[in-house]
Amino acid sequence: MITVIRDVEVYSPEYLGKKNVVVVGNKFEGIYDEINIPSDFIEIKIIEGKGKLMFPGFIDAHVHILGGGGENGFSSRTPEIKFTDLTKAGITTVVGCLGTDDVCRDGRALLAKARALEIEGITSYCYTGSYSIPVKTVTNSIKEDIMLIDKYIGVGEVAISDNRSSQPAFEEFTRVVSQSRVAGLLSNKAGVVNIHVGDGSDKLNMIFKLKENTEIPVSQLLPTHINRNIDLFNEGIKLVKEGGFIDLTTSCDPDNMEEGEVRASKGLKMAYDLGADLNRITFSSDGNGSLPKFDSEGNLSGMGICSVFSLYEEVKIAIQEHKVPIESAIKVITSNIADVLKLDLKGRIESKKDADFVLVDKNELTVIDVYGKGEPLIENRAVIKKGIFE
Repeated sequence: MITVIRDVEVYSPEYLGKKNVVVVGNKFEGIYDEINIPSDFIEIKIIEGKGKLMFPGFIDAHVHILGGGGENGFSSRTPEIKFTDLTKAGITTVVGCLGTDDVCRDGRALLAKARALEIEGITSYCYTGSYSIPVKTVTNSIKEDIMLIDKYIGVGEVAISDNRSSQPAFEEFTRVVSQSRVAGLLSNKAGVVNIHVGDGSDKLNMIFKLKENTEIPVSQLLPTHINRNIDLFNEGIKLVKEGGFIDLTTSCDPDNMEEGEVRASKGLKMAYDLGADLNRITFSSDGNGSLPKFDSEGNLSGMGICSVFSLYEEVKIAIQEHKVPIESAIKVITSNIADVLKLDLKGRIESKKDADFVLVDKNELTVIDVYGKGEPLIENRAVIKKGIFE
């Protein structure tokens, strides 16, 4: 099947202007100013792109695809992610993780869920492990999980600076990062360690210590939840300026933010104004993890569920309200995270890349259509024709 998206404004994520994008099978074939299709090509799907913007498919690199939570007892466990929640949110690639609970949920179940999502049409990967060190693996070791199991691309989410972490010693933490890095090198995977950073006073000290005392590049780490308070956010900006990466969590309770919490959209604007390299910043949703809710006086009032819909919503707010340029904002959920995770076929609209893309309304930026590997995942409102390209 050949698909042509006609007269659409393309963000690759760099702005390319109004183009005609050709998809053959599951790959982008090319991007053209003008195109002529031979008359004997009958079965061509034509998607009208007028009034739309075309983005690479969104990558959410931190989702509790098995569910999360459970930190207020068994009844507070959150449910598994639904395929349709991901697709409606524009997500075409997802990375699943465990959280606090590695007893009632484990790496095998995580792997099975990732495979189920892949069968349904979304590219999926996993991190091995959970909050705790030593890391619980599916095989005998971190190296074996990453090297021998296709879905495993790194370790995470390992918790530091948090009362729920296993309080690892620096040597233990460094050993985990080293094992993940070497496994990644041997298997041509990222070997990234996704790090849950809590609100403890230690902040990113473990990461800076690793940078100063080992040969391991700090880019091997992707610390997340960096926007949970302003002090941690400022440390994150320092890490970016020293060559590291940071991830901002998009799920929040916008009506009752925690004290000092920085909304992801605003954090991106702050980083932009501070001159930080936005190529080193990513967003993730923490989807289906537990979300503490607070009343107007700041008291814990209950537990909600983090939403994958927040991923693009925060990007949209950064564009519409904070005036971050579109191509800078869209990178945090496309090319930036593809680079961090070494997903070479993802994150960009380019020839020979996987044909993952999202069409949005040019004025409102609302998601209209979502395609994964050339197949429609959401195709509600596109004007589609079959026939000869005219």
